[in-house]
Amino acid sequence: MIDKAKALHSLRPNAEWVIRDNELEWLDESQTQPTESEISVEQTRLQYTEDRVYPSIQEQLDMQYWDAVNGTTTWKDAIAQVKADNPKPE
Repeated sequence: MIDKAKALHSLRPNAEWVIRDNELEWLDESQTQPTESEISVEQTRLQYTEDRVYPSIQEQLDMQYWDAVNGTTTWKDAIAQVKADNPKPE
């Protein structure tokens, strides 16, 4: 799971804060502190984007070329597998 610090950096890139004993101490007076729910949602979103890795564009184009030549579905199958293994969070 993506840690809280990474989610906070994503939500409030320039904010000042520290985490002590797993507790968030918000130091920034110019930005509002995100809620625990917002942080959790961002952790889930970041984890999804980290896990859902597609083949490179070069690899995908090669698959598409050979699928066209051979009448196969390698590219569609590869993309479908990534989507099946890493469904979008609700």
